Amino acid sequence: MSTPEQTVVAAALAEDAPWGDVTSEALLPASATADAQLVAREGGVLAGAAAARAAFAQAADLTGGRVELLELAADGTRFAAGDVLGRVRGSARAVLRAERVALNLLQHLSGIATLTAQFVDAVAGTGARVVDTRKTTPGLRALERAAVRAGGGSNHRWSLSDAVLVKDNHLAVLLAAGTDVTSALRGVRERVPHTTRIEVEVDRLEQLEAVLAADVDVVLLDNLSPADLAEGVRTVRARSRALVEASGGVSLATVAEVARTGVDLISVGALTQNARTLDLGLDTTVGARP
Repeated sequence: MSTPEQTVVAAALAEDAPWGDVTSEALLPASATADAQLVAREGGVLAGAAAARAAFAQAADLTGGRVELLELAADGTRFAAGDVLGRVRGSARAVLRAERVALNLLQHLSGIATLTAQFVDAVAGTGARVVDTRKTTPGLRALERAAVRAGGGSNHRWSLSDAVLVKDNHLAVLLAAGTDVTSALRGVRERVPHTTRIEVEVDRLEQLEAVLAADVDVVLLDNLSPADLAEGVRTVRARSRALVEASGGVSLATVAEVARTGVDLISVGALTQNARTLDLGLDTTVGARP
């Protein structure tokens, strides 16, 4: 079975060279070799090492060449501008075939890891965990969430299939139908396996009573002020053993204040939505074997 990295890389290589790399194949002899270094143009946190390995391995298979990934820093490695993060050597056609796909993934994923590390550093000592959301690039969720972990963050539910998360739109449908929220939530507990966590989002403190009466596992306080978050935490702690999660427009400028309210979790869509691509380069020397 292929790993998520292998699947993504195979699709990316096919997209990038559907009928081969006409430039390298027309210009470079099959015997040409390349020795390249992965160099950081700026500081950050590395993520995407498995994807880079897959890119060079698959490019070697596609071109019939041989590639050795001699060195590659591990995910989670912090680095400074100018650091050499890896080295690859082998068939020039294979190295150049993989170059852009490997860099695109490394740069994108390292950007996520770097931004995540900044959020994690900002809440250090508070006890709050920074977690991601489902706001991921379609097809790249597994890789982007691994990048969040590389940056020191944690993952939220993987998909709609593995946890109950009752959000505002669900509650709106129930209320429009005249359904009692507490009874509906208790019904959920009866219909899902005992291992399934139940989380409910509230955006007003007056909603807490009905939610806590259903004995949920996590309460998500959405888009509340720091003062209301702190009050919500006190209410939940007094009434239940539920974890408390904060969400809604959390930024680097506000995450520490949110953490100090006593919440257990802070979900941040920006980790995967707003991370900028990190500047990494592959410096290549190409030669031809006799």
